[in-house]
Amino acid sequence: MAEFIVAIELGSSKITGIAGKKNLDGSISVNAVVKEDASQCIRKGVVYNIDKTGQCLTSIINKLKKQLKHEITHVYVGVGGQSIRSVKNVIVKELPNETIISSDMINELMDANRDMTYPEQEILDAATQEYKVDNQDPIDPVGIKASHLEGNFLNILWRKSFYDNLNSCFEKAGIAIAEMYLAPLALADSILTENEKRGGCVLVDLGAETTTVSVYYKNILRHLAVLPLGSANITKDIASLQMEEKDAEKLKLTHGSAYTEDNDIDNNLSYPVTADYSVESRKVIEVIEARVEEIIENVIYQIPSEFADKLLGGFVLTGGGSNMKHMERAFRNHSHVEKIRTAKFVTQTINSTNADINAKNAMMCTILGLLAKGDINCAGAAINPDQKLFDETTKATTATTTDIHTTPRKPTEIGQGVVLTAAEKEKAEEERKRREEEERKRREEEEERRKKEEEEKRRNSFWGKFTRKIKEFGGQMLEPED
Repeated sequence: MAEFIVAIELGSSKITGIAGKKNLDGSISVNAVVKEDASQCIRKGVVYNIDKTGQCLTSIINKLKKQLKHEITHVYVGVGGQSIRSVKNVIVKELPNETIISSDMINELMDANRDMTYPEQEILDAATQEYKVDNQDPIDPVGIKASHLEGNFLNILWRKSFYDNLNSCFEKAGIAIAEMYLAPLALADSILTENEKRGGCVLVDLGAETTTVSVYYKNILRHLAVLPLGSANITKDIASLQMEEKDAEKLKLTHGSAYTEDNDIDNNLSYPVTADYSVESRKVIEVIEARVEEIIENVIYQIPSEFADKLLGGFVLTGGGSNMKHMERAFRNHSHVEKIRTAKFVTQTINSTNADINAKNAMMCTILGLLAKGDINCAGAAINPDQKLFDETTKATTATTTDIHTTPRKPTEIGQGVVLTAAEKEKAEEERKRREEEERKRREEEEERRKKEEEEKRRNSFWGKFTRKIKEFGGQMLEPED
């Protein structure tokens, strides 16, 4: 039986699909990689046109199936893009003195945090920061006697409309979702070292249209934000020097530098753009450095003040934008942090013949991180060679997301970075309403039983019996004589 895992990443302006197999030695063998231009339906990693995105996804699945020669039953999906941000939240529970904290109490804190509502925002994930038990900060508070329990959480939010659009386009394409992951967290797990996560670091993913900032300290995600700035902004700035964007992109890739010493600038040097037009190198340098500085300053602004002087791992740069010459030097100059590393590839051992993967230029790290997260076989039946693979009436999968997630998982049952699908959220809402209805009926039955017990007590009390006798005697007195 065929075995492979399929992951799909919706990037800034393209969709990437990958299929691979996990080997017994821990390495991953990549079987297929396909890409689709999605600039007409995705902007800054966000789905804006559901129909066209659905068509792109269907094309991705069909191309993968053609290479794999098997059906694809479900896929792993990375969630990212503009407007993702983190918000701190504290849940407090006051307890009777000498109460021993149980795992159920911890679960109640997590449920209460998950039940928080934010206007037009959806909670994608909730990262536990720490617990406070009276005056202590234990890693695991279960079993400790206390009268005050406090849970500190970091809620990862995304615009609800973006979340709904993402789920809708997969549903429209007939593609079942095995698991949704926060792409920045999957990326971090695949390129950061244990020392960097524990000692603290800032992971900066420099994409085409967005820059994602993830702050870690003591192995815990402390902050996450997606900035609407990327290397495409640099291209547009260069294009403002009177040239087309394709020429600006070429000039950026050929001569672009995030930092240039003044002594190294040749005022007489010009870069040819077309046969009859060239641009001064100094102007290009000034434009690029101005935008790079803006991006770096925005990254630095995202670092929470309480961790600013504790991040021993410094900055870890990745993504396509990190390939620009002297990017580390630019970060070092503006942040005054000496420890800066560029992560060009994931920590896993990857076996592949694909040129994009073997280039190890930091542009495939996220999709490989998502592939590494998969643990359920996505392979279906072998495809009949005579089957019309690109027939639009052919369904991409034989199952649906709802079929896979028949029972909604609790927050304690899922790992960090896992995003509940719309199907799970719907079932969880149904389960919540069912529990509320059961609780309402239980309270009504309890109130009814209490009233009956009080009535029975009243009837059996001395005054109750005396009053009843008086009424009975009065009734007899009023009865007419025969």
